[in-house]
Amino acid sequence: MIKNLFIFLFPLLSFGQITFSEADSLFQNKEYIKAENGLISILKGNPNDKKSLKLLGEIYAAQEKWDEAVLVFKKLVEIEPENAEYHYRYGGAMGMQAVRSNAVAAFFMIDNVRDEFLTAIELDKNHIDAHWALVVFYTELPGIIGGSYKKAFSYSNKLKTISLVDYYLSKGYIYEHKEEVELAEENYFKAVEVGGSYTCFQKLTDLYENEGEYQKAINTIEKANNKLQRNSLNYQLGKISAAYNLELDKGEKCLLKYIEDYKPEDGTPLERAYYRLAQIYRHKNDKASALKWIEKSLKFKPEFESAQEEKELVLKM
Repeated sequence: MIKNLFIFLFPLLSFGQITFSEADSLFQNKEYIKAENGLISILKGNPNDKKSLKLLGEIYAAQEKWDEAVLVFKKLVEIEPENAEYHYRYGGAMGMQAVRSNAVAAFFMIDNVRDEFLTAIELDKNHIDAHWALVVFYTELPGIIGGSYKKAFSYSNKLKTISLVDYYLSKGYIYEHKEEVELAEENYFKAVEVGGSYTCFQKLTDLYENEGEYQKAINTIEKANNKLQRNSLNYQLGKISAAYNLELDKGEKCLLKYIEDYKPEDGTPLERAYYRLAQIYRHKNDKASALKWIEKSLKFKPEFESAQEEKELVLKM
């Protein structure tokens, strides 16, 4: 019922205790268990160290350990009740805990989640994430248990004087949820004009793809790439080209570029780029090239089911 409500929200102990900066570095490198163990060791000596507690809460959230995250952020709220960020984090962690609970338990947690976001705004009227959280809260929650587009728009409107780009993005989000596609497109387009960030372009692209406007999605990705020069956009264009048999030459070029310039931080693993390239060559009736790239994909990840299915299609050519 509220599955998507809060999705947007969020070592070295061999010879001695690690430092906070070492734990933070491990966290940035996604070595969560080592970072977690290191921070737990630090907190044994100083259990109310806010900096370490906050990072530990973020580590728990990254691992989707929501019960543990709730306890950590609750403690931070108790230590410093006037800190808006702690209330926001506590509300977000409780929201995700509610998502994982049964429907009855989740129902009784809803008011507490909302109240933490409201408290964050009371403490910091310019807290963008807390405003966004309430936009999502009232948009996603069914009306029978408190959802309200009117309230969602009220918090979206407050963003206008705090962050104009977030104002347009949040309005687009609400309209998209209401299935008012033209108004969603209008607001996402304004967000692109005002902010021009990766997120702005991504929301507009996703809207077009969800609505089956694949050529518009490709055109939007091209505009984004011309401005932002991000390798991940090469993959996105190639993916849409391969999936919907559109602009195949352009898709081929983008995927080859993605593979050539690939770095782990680009996000999508190489086996998926190889898989999409194989799709493009299959659409082009180039069996040899399609087979070459699908084999590369399966070499990287033999259990990749989509690639296995693609290989069967290629072999039938």
